[in-house]
Formats: sequence, C-alpha cells, structure tokens
Amino acid sequence: MKRKIGALEKVDADLPNLQHKIRNDPPSYRDDFVSQYSQYASMLELFLQSPTTTDDTGIVRLRDLIDFISHVADCYPKITADFHNDLIKLLELHHKSLDVELRDKIVGSLVLLRKKEIIDSNTLLNTLWPLLIATPSKALRALLFQKIVSDLRTSNSKTKNHKLNRNIQTICYNLIASDPASSKGLWAVRLTRELWRRSVWTDAKAVSIMEIAALSQDAKVVTSGARFFLGSDQEREEAAEDESDDEEDIDMRKLKHKAGINKKNAKHERELKTAAVKVKRKEKRKNAHQTLNFSALHLLHDPQGFAEKLFQQHLQPAQPKVRLNLEQKLYVLQLVSRLVGLHKLTLIPLYSYFIKYLTPKQPSVTAFLAYLAQATHSLVPPDVLEPLIQKIANEFVSEAAASEVASAGLNGIREVCVRQPLAMTDTLLQDLVQYRKSKDKGVQMAARGLLSLYREVGAQMLKKKDRGRDAALALRDGQNQGAKFGEVEGGGIEGIELLETWREEQGIGTDEDEEAWKNWDAESDDSMSSGGWVNVESDGEEIDISDSEDEKDKKASKNKATKEAEKENEADGEKAAEEKDLRDTASLEPEAAVKREEARISKLATTRILTPADLAKLNELRQTAAITANMPSAKRRKLQQQAQTNAARHADDEVTADQISGLAAMSHKATREEKIARAKGEPDDPKNDHRSTTARRKEKKEAEGKSTTNKEKARKKNFMMTLGKAKRKGKRSLVEHRRILKAHVDRGKRGGKRGNY
Repeated sequence: MKRKIGALEKVDADLPNLQHKIRNDPPSYRDDFVSQYSQYASMLELFLQSPTTTDDTGIVRLRDLIDFISHVADCYPKITADFHNDLIKLLELHHKSLDVELRDKIVGSLVLLRKKEIIDSNTLLNTLWPLLIATPSKALRALLFQKIVSDLRTSNSKTKNHKLNRNIQTICYNLIASDPASSKGLWAVRLTRELWRRSVWTDAKAVSIMEIAALSQDAKVVTSGARFFLGSDQEREEAAEDESDDEEDIDMRKLKHKAGINKKNAKHERELKTAAVKVKRKEKRKNAHQTLNFSALHLLHDPQGFAEKLFQQHLQPAQPKVRLNLEQKLYVLQLVSRLVGLHKLTLIPLYSYFIKYLTPKQPSVTAFLAYLAQATHSLVPPDVLEPLIQKIANEFVSEAAASEVASAGLNGIREVCVRQPLAMTDTLLQDLVQYRKSKDKGVQMAARGLLSLYREVGAQMLKKKDRGRDAALALRDGQNQGAKFGEVEGGGIEGIELLETWREEQGIGTDEDEEAWKNWDAESDDSMSSGGWVNVESDGEEIDISDSEDEKDKKASKNKATKEAEKENEADGEKAAEEKDLRDTASLEPEAAVKREEARISKLATTRILTPADLAKLNELRQTAAITANMPSAKRRKLQQQAQTNAARHADDEVTADQISGLAAMSHKATREEKIARAKGEPDDPKNDHRSTTARRKEKKEAEGKSTTNKEKARKKNFMMTLGKAKRKGKRSLVEHRRILKAHVDRGKRGGKRGNY
C-alpha cells in the first residue's frame, strides 16, 4: 500500500511537467496523455459508483487529473470531446456531497474550458445558474455568482452579446414570475443589479426583471426591487467614477524617467507595464463610442400601471399577500411617489394614504413629508392637496410645537407648494408667513423660504407689505399673476429679451440684417468673379425733372398737408383700436387670449436665425445681467442667491428627509458625551478639524505614547534655567565657537552623543 501511495505521489508530481511538455509539443506526448485520460475515466467511474465512500487519496488524485486535463484539453479535442459533459454531470448529481476542494476545482475547470472556447457561455451559465439556486452551500453560491458575473462581463466586453443577454434575462424573469412567493428570485435581482451597476445590462429587459421583482410576494425580493429603482443609477455613476479615478494622474514620462534612473528590477518594470496598460485603456475608453445610459425609471414600459400595482398590492391591499414592516413600506412608498412625480402620473388614492401618517409622533415622519412632496406635480388637483397642507399646518406648525417640528412642517409645505403652488390658500399662507419673525433660526429660515417662493409664483396671495419690491413692481406691470391649473409654460431661449432690447438700443433692425446679407452676397460674388457690371439701386429715391420751382413748392406743401392728415387719421384709428381692445378684454375667450399672448412674445428667435455672434452677445448679456443683479445690498443679494439655489434644483429631483428637517437637524440639543468632547476640544468630524498640522501630529504622538523632541522640550523649560546658558553663549570667543561647531559636526557623523567612533 505504501508503494502504491508513493507511486501516486510521484505521478502527481510529474503532471505539471507533463502539462508543460504537452503544451509545447502535443503530438509527441499523445500516448502519455491517453494513459492519464484512461486513469481519469476509471477513477471517475469508481467515484460515481460510491461518491461518499471514496477515500481522500482517490479524491485528490481525481482532482489533480481533472485540473491536468482541463489545461491541455484544447490540444486533443477529439479525445476530450466528452470531458465537459462528465464534469457537468458530476456537478449536477453530486454537488451536495462532493468534497469542497474537488467541487471548486470542477467549477474552475468548466470556466477554464469556457476561456479556451471548448464550451460556449450558454452551456456554462445554464450549468452554473441552476446550481446557484439549488445548492445550500454559502461558499459555493458566492463562487458561482462570481463566475457568472465574470463570464457575462467577458462576453460583453468587446461588443454586446444580445443573444446571450436575452437568454439569461429570460431565465431571471421566469425565475421570479413562476414562483412569486419564493425567495429564490433574490438571486435574479442580485445578478441584474450587479450587471446594471457595471453597465453590462442597460436595456428595458433588465428593468422588466426588477419590475416583476418589485411586484413579487416575498418581502426581501420586493425591497431589493424597490431599492434598485431608487439607487441603481447612482451606483452605476459611482462605479464609473471609481474606474476613471483609478486611471487618472498617471504620468508616463515621470515613470519612464524614474525607471531609467533607479536600479532596474522586476518590480519597477511591472509597475511601468501596469501603468502603460491603464493609460492605453483610458485612451481606448475616451475614443470609444459613448452609449446613452438611461435611468431605470425612464425605461419602464407602463409607469402608470406599475405605480398602481405597487400601491394596491403593497400599501393598500385588500388581502395582503406579503407583510412588510415600516422600513420596507417606506421603500415602496418612496418608489411610488418617485414614479408619480417623475412621470406626472395620476394616482389620487395615494394622497389620502398620507393623511394618517402626517403627525409628529409618527416614526420617520420627515420621510413621509419628503415622499409627499415627491408625489406632487403641477397636474395634481389642488383640492386633493389642500387637506394635506392643512393637516401639516395644524399638526406641525404652531406656537406650542417644538422648533424642529415647526421647521419640518414649514419645509414640507414649501416643498409641496414648489410643485403645486395652487394648493395653498390665502389665509393659511398669511398665517404661515408670520413665523419668519420666530426666534428659532430653523423656523425663521423655513418661513422665509415659503415667503420667497410665493413672491415668485403667487405674489397676489400675499399682503402688500410682504410682497417685496420686485414682486410689487411685477404685479403693477401685469406680470407674475400666478399659473393656472394645468397651464404649461412654453419653451424659449433664456435671455432672448436681453438681446432684443440691446438690438433696439443699438438701432439694429431687420433692414440692417438684410443689408448685411446682401453685402455678404456681394462680397462672395466679387471674390468669385473679377470685373463686370454692378447694379446700383436708388433705394427708393425718385428724381424729379420739373423745370418750375413754383410747381415744386406747391407739390411740397401739398405733400406736407397730406402727410399731416394721414398722421391724424392714423392716430385716431390707433386710439379707437385701443379703446376697442379695452372693451373686448373682458369678453376675450381663452383661444383669443392665447393668440394675444403669442403676439406679445418676442419674435426674434422665430423670425431670425441667430448667428454665432448673436449667441456670443447673448451669453455676454446674461453675464452682465447676473453681475448687475448681484450689485445691490446684502439682503437683496442673499435672497437672489437663495432663489438661484431653488431654481437650480429641479422639481423632479428627489426630496430627502434631510431637506425637510432643514436647520433643525443641526440645532438639536447636544448629548452629554458630545458636550464633554466639545469641552475637551475634540473635533466631532475629522473633516471639520481645522487645527494646524503640528497640533495634529502632536496629538497623534501623545496617543501613540511617543515623546517629544529636545527642541520642543527646550521651549517648555523654565526661563531662569536657560538664562545662564544664554549669557555664556553670548560671551564666547570665535575660537571657542569654532570648536563647539566642529564638535557638533563630529558628533552628528558618529551617530549622536553615544554613537560609535
């Protein structure tokens, strides 16, 4: 028995050497490979007869033979034609009872055969995917998931493998749809989310998988599906930024210079090659065709139906098929409100669902306020939102409420009114605006934000003393009358009225534009042809060839009288037209009012092609207007900056609980531990530590138990102790000073006072 084991060990030691020889010269070592393959076949047959009773020696031998054959299988394709089928059969039948190392080796061998293109990706993935769902081993599941993701990334690295992607996506979809109550669908969600994060799957098919997952009957699958729609796009952007950050700041000239100066070794060459590969990959990615990555929320086939099913199935079910806790319900509610706000859906029962949660005692109440604001848009009827705003004002905003509660309520009301200003009533608005005089900073700023909002979108609802100068002037000029329900603002070019005003001030009209085009045509004709006649027009001037000066005077006086009569008639006509317009204004129908508004809008962008010079001038005028607007007092500048910040945040953007909390989150009462840390001078956050580098280094040394330097100790020494030495130092002679400096240099060379000579 000892001889047999020793012989096996000797054969196993020869396998790597034989593998190297076969790779170099396959025909010469064909017989050796056939003998090893026959050993593998016999040992596999013995193992399949009794997989649980096979000893460790046989398992190790079988594992080594599988590893050996998988590495050289491409050299003898006819002999190893059934090798991958044996591995697949062995893995499917005995994956629960296999030895851990042997099982991992079989998986690795199948992946190696895929890299050698002996089997295709469909065969590999159709083998590993059922195993991932069925196996109880956590280690094997992690290994299989990693191999599946890696193979899909490799298959889509050069070009998109649409056939393979559709096959795996169909398998994932059927896994969830066939059994909605099973937790096995979690693997389909994890795979889809990982490939979406790595930008491998970016189509609507992947979104449909997560859509069916969010509508399943397992709590974990539902939560994972909802979290995908809420955060997968940010994860994809962060992953792309991390990849780009890893390849930045690589200076090849510096690395080559360093490699030429320093001592040559394998490490430096390896670093240079790695850097060169990264730079090449970065250039390749820069020159590659950039595909459009749409958000998952925009790739939904039927957002209205999806939002209705989510709401009815998970938030207001008649018979709940899945029980969700508060945190899981918040994920679903956030997704529903995001869909409603982003796509401007109509889901009236959603707003009545919020009413019972709008109370300060409700856990995560700021999240409910944020999701209510997210679900609001300009097409929501104001009658639906008025009870909600009244409920928030009654529950949150009062003199008896805490400052954090009042601030959150005012911020929540403001976020709702940003999206639907018509939901606010005049009486309630005048009441809420009075809180700008509160002593608490958070309540004060929240009320000011609400006031500044309605100065822009509905100044007529405010009292005259609260409107401000700009809003009052705009109302007096007939502007800022507030939007009507369902009214959609037309698009336009920002600042086009500035360009039109500038052209009027400069006296540039359409005639000058036509002359410029004519001159340009004439210049182009002159450059193309040389010589020739030029047609000169008289610009409408008539030449009078009359010999009688009296007739000229009579004609001139007659023309003058005729022009004056025409001017009077025109003035009377214009006056009558204005009076008629004033009489007809009250009886104008909506269509006539729209036409009148269209006639009032600037026609510069619709009647003339803006040249690059016009666009440059428009940009200059915008900058000038912005600078001029920031010139007045500090209070006016502060309000304008706040308005710009509010305008920069789009109404469709996500609303968070921190935005609802506002300044109240920063003005909470400090705990005992925070007060002690503040008294000791400990920084709350390393990012907010504004101490000097020396102070930080000193604190670090003290924490590590290290001592200070002699210079630092000398600074703390008593002045009377150093006085005598300072006096003696001032009385030194030049010879003595030279001797001390020389001794100092010698002492440094030998390693200090106690150094060796």
